[in-house]
Amino acid sequence: MRSQPTFVLVHGGSGTARTWTPLRNELALRGHRSYAVDLPGHGDLADVPAAYYRQPQDPAALAAAPSPLRGVTLADNVRHVAAVLRRLAPAGPPVLVGNSLGGLTISAVADAHPELVGRVVYLSALCLSDPAMLTEPWGVEDDNLLDAAAARIAVPGVPDPGVVRLNWRAAHGDPELFARLKAAIMADGTDHQFRLLLDALDPDENHGVLAAGAVVSAEGWGRVPHTFVRLAEDRAIPPAVQDVMIRRADELTPANPFEVHTLAASHVGYFSRPALFADLLTRLAR
Repeated sequence: MRSQPTFVLVHGGSGTARTWTPLRNELALRGHRSYAVDLPGHGDLADVPAAYYRQPQDPAALAAAPSPLRGVTLADNVRHVAAVLRRLAPAGPPVLVGNSLGGLTISAVADAHPELVGRVVYLSALCLSDPAMLTEPWGVEDDNLLDAAAARIAVPGVPDPGVVRLNWRAAHGDPELFARLKAAIMADGTDHQFRLLLDALDPDENHGVLAAGAVVSAEGWGRVPHTFVRLAEDRAIPPAVQDVMIRRADELTPANPFEVHTLAASHVGYFSRPALFADLLTRLAR
């Protein structure tokens, strides 16, 4: 008898495999295997600038340090995740789960390799179903709190094209900034949990993954069962924006619409309230 499929977890912007630890622990307690991916240039696969960790920080050194994401593309992410899925396939088609910016990678993987994916699950993750979504307004009010908060920690002058560097660690020494960032991405967690999350994040993210390859097709991605988990308390990708992505994807694949679930959780609620998310994923695995 084949064992239950593995959950393959893909982090969002500035994320790492470490951000999935609370959820992985809860899944293990329910008897499920999981594998948390570090995308190329992230986490254990990244040579994060040493200036990011030094205290006190040297702003000039932090800005000048080269990025581990130099030259990394969406195609690199796809190759990396697909290799993981192939190794896990003997246990059954893996369930591919992504959050936030990680939605672009899981979309591209499922579109290019639908035979490797049993189900793809978006935890308030980006799903682009029309090339116009890369270049044109979406026709929805995006009242997110993250853009303004992230602007406060953006490091100017990073030499690598397409790389955005965010100094998450600056929030440890600035209570007002800490509160703004927490309200944007993890308002349902404790201050202690948010400090742990901040230290699990990388400073760099490559917005070059916002590429044509992230737009799903009916012929590839549309063959894979897909679930969208709406996060009703998300202030980084608000529910109205999530709903636009669901509606437009369903227009692309009306015969295979999103299975939609709603959780009363924040953007990274899987870190602050992992049991809630583990219960839902366990039901999906059945």
